Amino acid sequence: MRVWYALLIAMTGDILFAWLLPLFYKGYSSTEMSISALGNPQSPVRTFFNVWMLIEGALFLVALPAIYKLYKPVSGGITWTLVGSVAVFAVGACIFTCFFSVNESKDVVTTASKIHGAGSVVGFMLFLFVPLLVAILSFKNSETSVGVLSVISFIVAFVFFVLFVMLDKPEFKGTWIHNEGLWQRLNLIIMYLPLILVSLKQITGKT
Repeated sequence: MRVWYALLIAMTGDILFAWLLPLFYKGYSSTEMSISALGNPQSPVRTFFNVWMLIEGALFLVALPAIYKLYKPVSGGITWTLVGSVAVFAVGACIFTCFFSVNESKDVVTTASKIHGAGSVVGFMLFLFVPLLVAILSFKNSETSVGVLSVISFIVAFVFFVLFVMLDKPEFKGTWIHNEGLWQRLNLIIMYLPLILVSLKQITGKT
């Protein structure tokens, strides 16, 4: 039961920190700047952000056995894929962010920012399919409501991810698409929804 709280805290905490920390960072734009920029060397909230990312990654890893135990009887192969995707996200997009920061400007590239970029890209791309994996497992387990929500989450998250990728193209610079921080934050919220629902169902004991 407690490990489901860990998973819930990791996801809800990530959403809250992404929106609250910018309030203490003058000049930072939540819609235009990435979440990772909160941890850049010049950021006044760098310490808080990096410590949280480490904690978040650890909470995700702690919850992996519970996810595995829940879905293993449904489908071992899909469950391993789900657990592996969450694990890579926890390490690549969370823990790596703590130790390898980006710079405030994308034009400044360092070894740390390259490592961070690689970890985040792989982590986010794998987690993007977590809602789809949860959907498959839920339908197999006759949890139709969770399955439907997960499918919708996957589709919407995919749209936000495409927008997030498109913004790097020169033709979209200065347009409404060029809102990196907004698409990334909305993408996170939608990607997390299925596992948030699963966590709440396990905590409350509802089936």
